[in-house]
Amino acid sequence: MSKTDKKTLCAADWEQAALQLVAEKGVNALAIEPLAKRIGVTKGSFYWHFSGRDELLEHALRRWEEHDARNLNRSLGEIDDPRERLVSFFRRVGRERLTHEVYSELCSASGHPQVEPVLERVAERRIQHLSAAFTELGMEAVAARYRARLTYSVYLGFLQLQQQHQVPALTSESFDAYIEHVIETLIPPP
Repeated sequence: MSKTDKKTLCAADWEQAALQLVAEKGVNALAIEPLAKRIGVTKGSFYWHFSGRDELLEHALRRWEEHDARNLNRSLGEIDDPRERLVSFFRRVGRERLTHEVYSELCSASGHPQVEPVLERVAERRIQHLSAAFTELGMEAVAARYRARLTYSVYLGFLQLQQQHQVPALTSESFDAYIEHVIETLIPPP
């Protein structure tokens, strides 16, 4: 490759590539040289954007968390009817593959000092949104918080089962039927 053919990557490109690698192989697999090779550039270009692996991980985690917050607001924040917000949350669970793959790998690395606070913020944000919707459906605050935790536990369990290949394929009719069953089980009828 000549100098004029070289790729020019911005920090966001490195962050996205880091997230892809985390989704596929976990946080511990994130290393500069293999990542540079994977995206077809020299590792020297990495240092134009980041001082080291920890800074890249920090930025990549921030990118993922911001993306997750936007998705959460779309699925639980823009719909007026609380029941429909909850239904939307469940239906979107199977449609955000990279987000869930990254989250699964982050859960596997929950003791990592950069990962732990991100997981705590994300879980709390999600539980607050779920709890608010259950409260709007008429549940007492404590019961709504319990139902939100139960709902979130179902989500986490789904991710675990998915990693173990114990749930229907995301694109199958069986998966859609499973999601509908979860909706009927956890969300009070109108």
